[in-house]
Amino acid sequence: MASKSCEFCAYYDYNELYDSYECGVNLDEDDLARFMQSSESDCAYFRFSDDYKLVEKQN
Repeated sequence: MASKSCEFCAYYDYNELYDSYECGVNLDEDDLARFMQSSESDCAYFRFSDDYKLVEKQN
């Protein structure tokens, strides 16, 4: 398991339309090309999902 797994990322969202999970990082065309060509196993856009912060924003 990579040290930065998508399942724990704040950008990993469920898409009800396609009934699947997907990365929600908003990349422009150049960033996407660099990301797809990268040989690194860790995602540079990973942000740990913190459920407690989400609840604070809702209250």
